[in-house]
Amino acid sequence: MEKIEYDAKYFNPLHTLDCGQIFRFSEFGEGYMVISGDRAAYLHTDGKTTVAECDDGEYFYNFFDLARDYAEIIKKAESFSVPLLSRSCEKCSGLRLLNQQKEEMIYSFIISQNNNIPRIKGIISRICEGLGEKREFMGRQYYAFPTTDALASADVEFFRRAGCGYRDVFLFETSKKIKREGLGGLENLNTPDLKRALMEYKGVGAKVADCIALFGFSKRDSFPVDTWIEKIYREDFNGKLTDRNKICDYFTGLFKENSGYIQQYLFYGKRLNL
Repeated sequence: MEKIEYDAKYFNPLHTLDCGQIFRFSEFGEGYMVISGDRAAYLHTDGKTTVAECDDGEYFYNFFDLARDYAEIIKKAESFSVPLLSRSCEKCSGLRLLNQQKEEMIYSFIISQNNNIPRIKGIISRICEGLGEKREFMGRQYYAFPTTDALASADVEFFRRAGCGYRDVFLFETSKKIKREGLGGLENLNTPDLKRALMEYKGVGAKVADCIALFGFSKRDSFPVDTWIEKIYREDFNGKLTDRNKICDYFTGLFKENSGYIQQYLFYGKRLNL
């Protein structure tokens, strides 16, 4: 077991896990059990220091993006003088963007479309139980996220039984495509090209592609636009556009390389009614 300690001001477990970027976590001990791929961590804080006890320290140091200075990111975000953004940066300074596994993000965010978080978590859990390897961490059993080979071996009925609804065909066809082609062709693409390539997968539209690019490929110049962001655009930026692609272009043009960080502060702050 390895242990990572970090200043809680810039690493708050609840803010990091509760902002919609990750689905595989649950209450555990005095904090949360976090699962990524086939690895697990116990994340907890005393308010001054946040601790990650994990089976792979190097992996989770990168996963939680701990090499990055979020004080500088917050300083930049506050320079835009947007009241909601400034309030969120102050009250949610411990929110960090995660560096998650690419394939897991593709499948997870296909499941996420037109869905709510409890149901998303349930579907992913059932898929992992059906196709993932059983593991144990700190006395609790969990299932690794299935490999693409395992997912591609399942039929449409498996995904239907897991509760995927109309997304069953999307997962079935996407897993086959990734098994055939791999993800190597996506690795070095810039963000607009990556987004276009991701939208070639069945069930991946613009918003889902932005989420995958941001959370799976660490493209921090991505800015996913959903109903919450549309609300923020109208109420906090006095925006008049109605096309989500144009709203996305507006925000990425404004926030540039910090778009992804700022999107999360805005999104989470609005959800918390700050």
